[in-house]
Amino acid sequence: MKAVAARNGRIIVTELDEPGLPSGHVLVRTEYSAISPGTEMMMTRNSGDTPVILGYNAVGIVERIGEGVEGVEIGSRVACYGAPYVRHAERLAVPANLTAKVPDHVDPREAACSGLGAIAIHALRTARLEFGESVVVVGLGILGNLIAQIANAAAIRTAGVDLQEDRAARLRELGVRHVYTDPAELERALPDITGGAGADAVLLCAGGPGETLINRAMDWIRDRGKIVIVGDLTMSFSRAAMFAKEAQVLISRAGGPGRYDPGYERDNRDYPIGYVRWTEGRNVGEFVRLLAEKRISVAPLITHEVPFDRAEEAYALYQQGVSGVIGTVLRYG
Repeated sequence: MKAVAARNGRIIVTELDEPGLPSGHVLVRTEYSAISPGTEMMMTRNSGDTPVILGYNAVGIVERIGEGVEGVEIGSRVACYGAPYVRHAERLAVPANLTAKVPDHVDPREAACSGLGAIAIHALRTARLEFGESVVVVGLGILGNLIAQIANAAAIRTAGVDLQEDRAARLRELGVRHVYTDPAELERALPDITGGAGADAVLLCAGGPGETLINRAMDWIRDRGKIVIVGDLTMSFSRAAMFAKEAQVLISRAGGPGRYDPGYERDNRDYPIGYVRWTEGRNVGEFVRLLAEKRISVAPLITHEVPFDRAEEAYALYQQGVSGVIGTVLRYG
């Protein structure tokens, strides 16, 4: 079967053996997979002579079911999340814990973004925001946009900021009122948005040097507020600014509890819900529910759809900095 890989900074479509089917896994024929621009472009830049298989979120049809799997039916459509089981490849052997059933009325292209959705949900859970609290989302690419939409759907007071007008406009069109392209304008509006106290949390979905951005976010949060690092930012900031507010600086890792645990993922051993309410798999399911109930929308963020065997063209959109590119899915079959 074919899969997408990075080698020496370039994208290639390579041949892999079809995956086996361990117990606890399901075999999925991929319909769509979504590119995660931040993670995958970093992996591409850092790739060497040995090909690195890319991708971590997809949607497809279950063709076979491994021993011990319950609650998944052959022929059903499932959203999948989590490398190395999920990738840009024609077939996937995925632990059942990392799948969620997709209702027929949900656009499979949207469901293909469920890994990004789980990451967005986990970032908000890391901030531990409660009903009526406020959040500022900085960086409105596909991940930041999803975070802002989900926060808004949860009745959290939500503001977004991005220097690119087209990204800001897209979030406004999706129902978030307080969206800005000028941080100074955001600062002037914060007292009205937050009730005068400052934001309960700022989620940073940008990449690059973090010192200026994190220090500015310190000014936006309330006393004992939180800053959550979601993007690939360097962690350099003013201790004095942090001390003045006894601020919490947190980092959000992937899609939730279970990620990188071989027992949960490879061996498909779920955590008891009474001890771990929101695993990465349950976050995927929750994202699909938000899509199914039309509380959020991914379709306006999918700016490009590219046939799987022309994957190099899809990545070139990001490498060349083509204007207006937000979300890209690869189409199979």
